[in-house]
Amino acid sequence: MELINLTEYLVKELLPDVDNISIKKIESEEDTVIQVLVPSDYISMLIGKGGNIANSIRTIVQAAAYVKKLGRVRINIDSI
Repeated sequence: MELINLTEYLVKELLPDVDNISIKKIESEEDTVIQVLVPSDYISMLIGKGGNIANSIRTIVQAAAYVKKLGRVRINIDSI
């Protein structure tokens, strides 16, 4: 499974309205950045208390990248 598809799957399963979600992949020489943009109403649902949900998403995606030897991956979560 590609990293962006994995991230999209995880985000869409957590949020009630998936119509306004934007996920982009930005590659550079050092790492890959996955930009997740959600409506401001849902940002707290995606980040979670103390950032636990966001950190869990990051851990899962980084583990998948490590297994497939795709290099370093960062996930940025922001509101639209």
